[in-house]
Amino acid sequence: MKNPNRYSFIKPKKIPFFYGYVILLFGSIGVLFSIPGQTVGVSVFTDPVKDALGLTRNQFSNAYMIGTLLSAFFVTKAGRLFDKFGARMVGFFAAFLLGLSLILFSFSENISNVIQQIFNSKSWLIPFILLCLLFFFIRFCGQGVLTMSSRNMIMMWFDKNRGKVNSISSIAISLGFSSSPIFINYLIDSKGWQMSWQILALCLLIFSFFVLQFFRNKPEDFNMLPDGFKTDKLKKKSSTTEHNFNLKEAKKTRAFWMFGGALAFSSFLITGFTFHVISIFESNAFTREEAISIFLPISLIAITVSTIANILSDYIAHKIYLYVMIFSGILASYGLLILENSNGIYFLITGLGIYSGLFAVVNAVTWPRYYGRQFLGEITGKVASFLVIASAIAPSLFSYCFTTFGDYKFISYLLLPFLGFLFFAAFKVKNPQ
Repeated sequence: MKNPNRYSFIKPKKIPFFYGYVILLFGSIGVLFSIPGQTVGVSVFTDPVKDALGLTRNQFSNAYMIGTLLSAFFVTKAGRLFDKFGARMVGFFAAFLLGLSLILFSFSENISNVIQQIFNSKSWLIPFILLCLLFFFIRFCGQGVLTMSSRNMIMMWFDKNRGKVNSISSIAISLGFSSSPIFINYLIDSKGWQMSWQILALCLLIFSFFVLQFFRNKPEDFNMLPDGFKTDKLKKKSSTTEHNFNLKEAKKTRAFWMFGGALAFSSFLITGFTFHVISIFESNAFTREEAISIFLPISLIAITVSTIANILSDYIAHKIYLYVMIFSGILASYGLLILENSNGIYFLITGLGIYSGLFAVVNAVTWPRYYGRQFLGEITGKVASFLVIASAIAPSLFSYCFTTFGDYKFISYLLLPFLGFLFFAAFKVKNPQ
């Protein structure tokens, strides 16, 4: 790559320690800064925004679905841009554009009113279409590109210690994601939803400058090797070279589809649950505060599971993780089914916690471990499109389940058969390396 330090004052070769640890820090921060484009960040805005724009829960959920589905068509292409231009440029534009999108979102009520005046119409279609476009931008930039580029960058700088390093990153990310609904809810209560989005946008615009300064694509650009090996160990290191699968080759393996399906299930369940978490708990006689507080115990379980699984990931077969994910999905789905029962919440918390913890491991470590680093962008970009599609349809299905049957628990009758399919289809999964 030509001039990998362009626009930056930071020189990785002059850092007195391995620059990969700087990458670990800022890559983890990059994933945290994607929160405004993640469901956990959007969900807290659901009620105030839909009420301000005059939309029903189903209409708001459908706008989220359409915007997210549209973004799924472009995520794979963004993965190819990652392979071509690297994490630095892709991450910069993702953070910058996400910030601009949040500013537009903060004025969505005013924009909707102006358009309604121009067309002399009070139709719900105007704010609905506006939200579809805005959701497209924040989902594509946040959940899709910024997350992918930040996480992949960390994996590019580590190999032998990939699992251990990802455990550190996962702890920080889990804590950030679990506490973000509480923080954002506080912002909305004290500043209003418009100002809250503007504050988050300002933080992202500032962070985009730090992306240019500290993000770097791969150690080879600076005559380094992953994990901090010195260049004189290159010959020894190359004796255990990995086979780099491109996307077409990866799609021919069962592991790609099984792990992709398990991750997509997680995206579906956690997105649908998080998006409607307040309504889900209120329909089962819980308060708004109790609904938001559930993220803390889920996070604590996720951190514990993620830390152990990341450390072990360098030594054990990842197929084990696939089956543990399926089992935890069954626990969470059953917990949602019996949430009105006193024990339901414990099944739900345990299942979501374990699944979330393993999601962080599999989505970061498994892909480079199974398919190599050279085409990591297009492979993880394709997987990200699975996650985006799953997260797109989840809120609407959850919403229609509630409005049609009067309870969210019936969604479990869709979730449990899919988990059964994954269980039997995963028998023949093998590491293609």
